[in-house]
Parts: sequence; C-alpha cells; structure tokens
Amino acid sequence: MTDPIDPVAHNRGAWDKLVAAENEWTRPVGPDVIARAREGDWSVVLIGYEPVPRDWFPPDLRGVDILGLASGGGQQGPVLAAVGANVTVCDNSPKQLEQDRMVAEREGLEVRTELGDMRDLSRFPDRSFDLVFHPVSNVFCPEVLPVWRECFRVLRPGGALLAGFLNPDLFIFDYEAEEKRGELIVTNSLPVTYTGGVAEGEPVEYSHTLAEQIGGQLAAGFVITHLAEAPHHASITSRHMPGYFATRALKPG
Repeated sequence: MTDPIDPVAHNRGAWDKLVAAENEWTRPVGPDVIARAREGDWSVVLIGYEPVPRDWFPPDLRGVDILGLASGGGQQGPVLAAVGANVTVCDNSPKQLEQDRMVAEREGLEVRTELGDMRDLSRFPDRSFDLVFHPVSNVFCPEVLPVWRECFRVLRPGGALLAGFLNPDLFIFDYEAEEKRGELIVTNSLPVTYTGGVAEGEPVEYSHTLAEQIGGQLAAGFVITHLAEAPHHASITSRHMPGYFATRALKPG
C-alpha cells in the first residue's frame, strides 16, 4: 500500500514548526560552546545526551571533510567547524539549516548548508567526505537502506560513518498510554509507521529493524568497529531498556 503521507514534505514542515517552538534539538549552540571548541574542549552527541567518544573521530579534525547528514539545528556542525573541520550540513528542514548559518555567521565559521532528502546525496560526488556524522534522524525516513548506500558512496576509502538511531522496540508500546499516563502497554507489532501526531503537525516516524540499521550498513560495504547504546532521553522506557544505538563504521580502503 502506498503511504498517503509524503514523508519529505510533511516532515520538512513539521521540523520547521519544531524550530519555531524551540524544540531542544533545534536550539543552536551559544558562543561559549564555540569558544571552548576552538580551544580543543568540545563534544557532540549522536544519541540522547551521550557525548560521542573522541576516539570515534580522527585524532585531528583540522581539514577533515565532514558531512553532517540530517543534523541541522546549529548544534554539531558549527562545533566541528570550530575544531577545524570542513563541514557541510545536509538537512530536510530549511529552518534547521538557518540555525547552522546563523551560528556560522555569528562566529565567523565556514559551514556549507544543503537542503535535501537523506536518501539522495546525488549532489555530492563519489568520495567527497572523510566522515559522515548522522545523529538520530532516519526515524523520519521511510527507507534506511538507501541512506547507508549513499553514505558509503560519498565517503572516501578509510572514511567513517558515525550513526545514531532508535531502538525499534520503542515502537511496540502504546504511545498515548506512555506519554499521558506513564504506562508501558504493548500494542504494536513491528515494523510501525507512527502517525499519531501528524494531524497536529508532528513528524511521521518509521521504525527500522536492527537488520536494516546494522545489517544495512554491512550490506552497503561498511565494517562496523564500535557499537554503543544509551537510554532514551525523554521516555519512561529508559528504566528498562536502551532507547538508542550508535555505530561507528568504516569504508574499507
């Protein structure tokens, strides 16, 4: 059955609204964060509030070409630019990209921004980047396998993909019961397309299996070197299970 919702168009508008509402993942970093990053004191997140281990990155980011994939919001991209990386941020939300441009202009940083769908990186030639930074965002995309294939294509041999994603088991619970009454009631079978907030302008979300998330990276040609997990930052499921996973994967070469 064809999905009646255009996920690109709908989620573009939904995330623009989240920027206007000052959702926490749309709030740009302040000057103090950039000042510390310039001095070598920096961190960024892939999952929840957990800083990415520094050894997941090259030891020196100066001159490293980084693609921030679906990571707009003026958070990770400007920090990595302040450390010395050549940063391009590609995101589906114009308002999220405005946050990156605002921080770049305020701080005198070079951050390139591109509006687009994470499944289609055809604007970027093969082997354009040394690192792809992809925080939790493919939950808003109906297909994840094309994302991994495109990441593999645009990376140079030896390049790294740092990716965060949701534990699909979060989607088995009744959303209304969890959010409004703090109850965990299993009602759904996976996979799930969550449209409960679409009428109110919230994003449509898609569960993706671990076979798609991890197996999909392997099928694209990546070699996974690290796996991490973290509790969901805003869910009562954090008492019982990890809500997020993150992987570091390399393109052989």
